[in-house]
Parts: sequence; structure tokens; C-alpha cells
Amino acid sequence: MTLEEVLERYPQRSVGGVPDWMLGFFKRRSISFANGETDSQTHVCWFQSRHFTIDLRLPLDSEQTPARDWAQYSGVELQVLANYEGWEASSEWDGHSLSWHADTSLQLHNRWPEPALLQRIGNCMIEFAPSGAYVEDWRLQPSAPGPLIGLRLLEERDLSSGVVRHRGGGLIVCGEHAALVLGRGGVEAAGQSLCDEAAKAVGDAQRLAALFGFETSVAHGSLHNGFEAALSTRPGRNGQMLFPLDGFECLVDQQLLIQRLAIDGAPCERRFSIDTLESQISFDQQTGFTAEAANWYSKESQTLTRYTEPQY
Repeated sequence: MTLEEVLERYPQRSVGGVPDWMLGFFKRRSISFANGETDSQTHVCWFQSRHFTIDLRLPLDSEQTPARDWAQYSGVELQVLANYEGWEASSEWDGHSLSWHADTSLQLHNRWPEPALLQRIGNCMIEFAPSGAYVEDWRLQPSAPGPLIGLRLLEERDLSSGVVRHRGGGLIVCGEHAALVLGRGGVEAAGQSLCDEAAKAVGDAQRLAALFGFETSVAHGSLHNGFEAALSTRPGRNGQMLFPLDGFECLVDQQLLIQRLAIDGAPCERRFSIDTLESQISFDQQTGFTAEAANWYSKESQTLTRYTEPQY
């Protein structure tokens, strides 16, 4: 069964979770810190399902590390890789702020411990750190109305050997965009940071493969034609299909979705818990005006709209 067929046969909307205005794929335009400095260049992506988030943060394309055999990476290149960020975590909205817990992360420590104070106007969602350390400007990315799919990865297992390849993660599809997280299979990482562990493992292919046996990737496409990866923590992943579209089986009574697929010629199985399976929602760029505000906007539009244009 394809994922499209799953949506047709077993649609279900999760109860509760974040408000509708928070759903979808947001890219960060900027982060401004309390010291007056601003970053508007880092690739930062936020995918939001009803009860969980996927996040990806990468340097500029020209500063990303190319794909090599693990033993061939220099210490400098490994430090670049070790400073990538990608994670999936449960999200909890209290009506005022969003907090995260039980994360599956590339990093070995939590780099973003504060909850998010959020408000959205139009396609612009502003996030304040309660401490006042920073404010972030997020923009909802355009998409035609389409599916919202949220699946939490329990594990990916090699069926021939029984080895768990990945544990924890998730898949979010929102219209024309999708994001995938595959957690590590069980690497021991007792160090204080991924940078520290990578520095100690230069030239050790087995250890590096375990440390970086993780993926967060963002893609564009459709459930009909597939999603092509465009940004990823995994070198060499761009341009590849994010995930196969078929091989699914839905166990409705257990709230599980199973996908059987071949990876590097080996038969594998991914087991997902279902957050939500919604066939079509609108990713509207507008939040609307009150009647009083609409009247003001119309009255003053000659100057208010002098230079306005969509910003993503």
C-alpha cells in the first residue's frame, strides 16, 4: 500500500496538539540576539505536526562538508559536521508557549533548552525566548492545500540480521514539503558534546559511522511523485528520494504504520506510531484582520501597501 492509499483508507485527525496556525513548514528568516547581532544566513527549517516537531539547522551550502568515506574526513571537516543540528521531539502547547521533550537529536546535548513564546501574523511567526536571549522570525513556506501526515519512528530494523539500524525519529509531510528524522541505532556517546566525540574519533571509520548514524532531511515534492531531499545532515543525501512511497501496512487498532523497504539491498522494516493522517488541510499565508483593523488597513492602504510584497 502506498502512503496515498493509507490516507484514503485510514484518515484520522489527532486530538489536541498545537493550534492550526502553527502547522506546516516554516523557514527562519533571522535570529536576533540580546547583544544586537543578527544571523539571517543559516539554513533553519521547522516542520510541525499536531504533537511533534522536526528541526534542521545547517551552514551555507558552500560551507557544508562533501560526502566521503568516514576515515577520510579531516578533523576540521568533522567539526563542521558535528555542528550540524537536526532533531525530532514531542511538542506541548499551553496556549502561550511551546515546549519540547523526549527528543531524538544529532547533538548529544540540548542546544536550545528554552520554550518558545509564539505569535503569528500573516505568514510570519515570531518566537521569543523567555529569557530575552533571542527572537526568531519564521515564515510559513508556500504550499497548495494538501496532506498533513505525522508519524513518529519507533525503530528501523534489518529483517535479515535483526539489527536495529535507527531508533527514534519521525516523518512529517505537509503539502508539498516533507521532513524525515532517523535516530541512531544505539551508539554509546557519553561525551559532553558531539564535537568532543568527533575530535577523538578522527580516522576511526566505525566509531564515526556510529556517531553520525543519524539523519534529518528536508525535501520538496508530492505523495504522488515522491519527495526529493534538498537539505540534510547527511552528506551526499541531496537529490535523493526522501523515502519510498509504498510498502506500508496500517495496524489501526494499534495506531501503528509499518513500512517494509529495501536499504542497500537488505530487507528492512520501519515501525511508526501515528500522530495524524489528514488528507487535506490549507497552509494559508494569511491570518486575517479584525473588522476594525481591516477598516484601518483599507483606509491607509495608499501608504501601507506602497512597497509590500510576499516574503518567505
